[in-house]
Amino acid sequence: MNTLRISLIAALALFAVTAAGAQQPAPAPAPSPLTQPPEDPLARVLFPPELVMQHQQDIGLRSEQRTAITKAIQDFQTKVVDLQWRMQEQSQRLATLLDKPAVDQAAALAQVDEVLGVEREVKRAHITLLIQIKNTLSAEQQGKLAAARAGAR
Repeated sequence: MNTLRISLIAALALFAVTAAGAQQPAPAPAPSPLTQPPEDPLARVLFPPELVMQHQQDIGLRSEQRTAITKAIQDFQTKVVDLQWRMQEQSQRLATLLDKPAVDQAAALAQVDEVLGVEREVKRAHITLLIQIKNTLSAEQQGKLAAARAGAR
């Protein structure tokens, strides 16, 4: 049961960390149209910080834009660290409930709601960051980043 507990905590922590990260998928071999996953509609219209950093000269990123984006990233990181602590705490509480020979289903599901609530906050913070970055960029800069992203595929 201890292995299940550790696995559950690790899985929830991994989910929270990956949700917090703004990573682009690694290039993979071209899948057939039947196995190709659907395109992420948000990825088409928002720009992760890494993309902006990689193309800052290409898009003519101004100093004040860089400062605003850096502050948004710092605010996000501060918030996410707190949320990661909370996620760990809530996940441990859930694991404790699930570790019993007979699980109190109502209590466990209530705790799942707590874990999911923290995950929601992580996702909301991430979307907030991406919106702030987009709003900092001009329409022309956004177009250049979209073209750079499309060219990288």
